Amino acid sequence: MKFLLDESVDVRVAPHLSRLGHDVTSIVEDYQRSLPDPDVLAIAYREARIVITNDRDFGDLVFHHHHPHAGVIYLRLGTYEIGAIIARLLHVLERYPDELGQFVVVDPRRIRVRRTLA
Repeated sequence: MKFLLDESVDVRVAPHLSRLGHDVTSIVEDYQRSLPDPDVLAIAYREARIVITNDRDFGDLVFHHHHPHAGVIYLRLGTYEIGAIIARLLHVLERYPDELGQFVVVDPRRIRVRRTLA
């Protein structure tokens, strides 16, 4: 799978996903920093990448403004501890691989898949 880490996500997530065979880019390392969220979503869509973010504004872009996307994983974990983030992402990848083109909300206790039109 192809992922784009938003600037809000710890860049240390990238090597963990890469070791699993995923193609991972990040705003911090591969693109111009401080891009507006619509631009991040557009890049990810153009490159067929699933955005991984901690930024709730992506929900507004997807559901209210109907921006096209290749999928969004919204992390609502309440922690920036890298081990917890990796563990939850691995759980999502193992259990929900066919749902990643949607808007996936990940919190410490559950995962919700919100269907989108994109």
